This record gives sequence, structure tokens and C-alpha cells, in this order.
Amino acid sequence: MRLKWVLIGFLVPLTIAGGIWYKRETPKPAGTLSSGVTVGTHKLAWENIVEGAKQQARDGAAYDASYVRIAYPNGDLPIAQGACTDVVIRALRHAGYDLQQLIHEDMRARFSEYPRRGLTTDSNIDHRRIPNQIAYFKKYGQSLTKQVNRNTLAEWQPGDIVYWNAYGRDHTGVVSDSVDPDGKPMVVHNIAGCTEEPCLTRWPIVGHYRFPRDLRD
Repeated sequence: MRLKWVLIGFLVPLTIAGGIWYKRETPKPAGTLSSGVTVGTHKLAWENIVEGAKQQARDGAAYDASYVRIAYPNGDLPIAQGACTDVVIRALRHAGYDLQQLIHEDMRARFSEYPRRGLTTDSNIDHRRIPNQIAYFKKYGQSLTKQVNRNTLAEWQPGDIVYWNAYGRDHTGVVSDSVDPDGKPMVVHNIAGCTEEPCLTRWPIVGHYRFPRDLRD
């Protein structure tokens, strides 16, 4: 009888790990979303991106674009602070995409394809700069419409990333799965504290991307 239960205890973990999906908690870097990052989740990637963005809106990080030395890879600021770019970074990381490492490695290999700020790459800040995010998504993501009207509304999907010229400065956010009374999607962004609000057309749109390209396939 004891041998039987030993065998069962050995086989069950193998059955779970080899199943259709399983959930495994990964170590949380400092500042990771309170929900953490899961591997093998049954949710689709875009659902995880939206979930990660909306969790930030609930956490309500104060706006702080300061340069901070962070871990690498999967480095993050304290969760109570961040800039607009950190909303995108944290949302994608919630779906398993570490934009810090992705951009850093691509910049090291193809530095001339990025806007040059400084003489070398810097894993602490490169991924937190909007021009670098845009350059990366133009190459590896899907570029989409910048128009918001009756004919293009269906092209704005939850999990998409939008970039604006807000008051003369670069700004970004993640398209939510919630909509405003006019049917336009809400956006999670951080311009004076992280929030979810109907601001898609508040400022001129300069970029609209989906990452990865097959996000909705």
C-alpha cells in the first residue's frame, strides 16, 4: 500500500506538468505587479496584457519618470511609481514578454536602427524611452491605423499600444477591454498617476501597434 501511494505521488506532478496547461509562479522582481507573472496560463496573451494594465490602474502608481537602476532581466521600479512607458512594460511582462531584455538585446545588436540617446545602451532606461519602444514595435510588432472613427473602430483592440503627442510630449498607454459611452475603447496610461479613462482621442495619435504581431490569432 505504501508503495502504491509513493507511485501516485510521483506520477501526479508529471501528469499536471504534461497537461494542456499549468500554472507556475515565477520569482517576482522588485516592483512586479501584485498579481505576478504566470507561465502556461489559460488566458490568451492579449487578455494577460489587458489584465496587467488594469491591475496597474487599480494600484494607481504615481507618475515618476526618474532614472532608476534596476535589475536585469525582468527589472522594475517600485510598483508605487512609474512613467507612461512603465505601463506598457508591466502590461507586456504580465503576458510573459520582458520588453527590457527584448529592447536591450536588439539595441546591442542593431544600435544604428534606434534613436541615439547617449553613446551606449543602458538596460536601466532604454526600454523606458518612447522612441525606442516605437522603433522596436515598428520592426517586430504590427503597425495599425492611427485614425479613430466609425470605419476604423474595430481595428482598435484590447491589448494594443497607443502613442500620442500629448501637450508637445511623447505619451503612451494600453488599450483596455472597456469602452466609453461612444463605444471607443478606454486606455490605461500614466500621465499624473496610473488610471483607466476615455482618452484615446484626447491627444493626436502618432502610433498604434500590436505586439506580438499574431497577438489576436
